[in-house]
Amino acid sequence: MTQQANFEITIAIQDADLDNDELQEETQNLREQLEESEIVESADLVAVNQAPVGSKAFGGFILGLLNAKVNPVNIKKLMGFLGDRLGNKQIELTLNTPDGREINLKASSREEFEFAFQKAQEWAKSNSTIEEKTNTDG
Repeated sequence: MTQQANFEITIAIQDADLDNDELQEETQNLREQLEESEIVESADLVAVNQAPVGSKAFGGFILGLLNAKVNPVNIKKLMGFLGDRLGNKQIELTLNTPDGREINLKASSREEFEFAFQKAQEWAKSNSTIEEKTNTDG
């Protein structure tokens, strides 16, 4: 059985109703839930030294931002997990494959999240197929 390389996913939570403390607490809670779920291989808050330009920091980490590594077969589970917890919040997802392909998704409602979920599934499936072919060629 061929081991597929993990996708790297950046999850950005944006909620104008939360102050900095509340946003960071929500982000930390999501990280812990992801780790406990075993859907992801790892989930970490984004450190200040990894900050995108214009990001706000809090306690050495970027507010509302975390990185996760997930096996391509778990993308559907991850999107369902995020939809259940963040479907009513504005979020941005960036999914990266090991070979550098990337897709950016934004959602600010449950309906938009469902659309983003479908796009992520299609993208993950097409990239997993390409990766499987690449891994079995040698």
